[in-house]
Amino acid sequence: MPTFDHPATRKLALAGAVAAAGLLLAACGTDDSASSEAHHGETTASASPSRSATATESAAPGAFNDADVTFAQLMIPHHQQALEMARLADGRAEDTEIKRLVVDIEKAQGPEIEKMKTWLKSWGRPESAGHNGHGMAGMMSEQDMKALAAAKGSAFDRKFAELMIAHHEGAVEMAEAERKNGRDETAKKLADDVVRTQSAEVAQLRKILDRL
Repeated sequence: MPTFDHPATRKLALAGAVAAAGLLLAACGTDDSASSEAHHGETTASASPSRSATATESAAPGAFNDADVTFAQLMIPHHQQALEMARLADGRAEDTEIKRLVVDIEKAQGPEIEKMKTWLKSWGRPESAGHNGHGMAGMMSEQDMKALAAAKGSAFDRKFAELMIAHHEGAVEMAEAERKNGRDETAKKLADDVVRTQSAEVAQLRKILDRL
């Protein structure tokens, strides 16, 4: 039987063992490093959508032009007058459909006013450009508002329908100008909503007038 007790043989065996251990450690280190990098990659990837979503949610309106600014500055007082007209219905309106329409107007136009104020603030523009609604399409005069406030019952219902048709038509006219000339997509989307909802309400008010 051969013996491995020779000094040279022991050295060779020891060197082989050391080399094998080194290879094993290197392999483990590579696995750990790859695992760590993979884990880091997963963390980064999973965090990115969250950051992106947050940024999108808090983003101000995008690129805008003078048409967008004018639309918001004019539509705010226009909507405010519509809300004043709607509030006059309390204790004066008699027709059930008029009463329901008043609720719809308040529900839609109040929040839209706040949206437009936010846009103007983001754009660094004032809420009013000094026109105060004068010469604006569909705006009621002081005499119109006094006549509406003085009416009651079916007389109020008819007056409200007549005045709100003209008021809505003015809003639709301004919204169509925004759709054509505006640049900010958020403002143009609101203009689309105004054209759609207020055109439908005009048709409804005309039918109410026909039966009153």
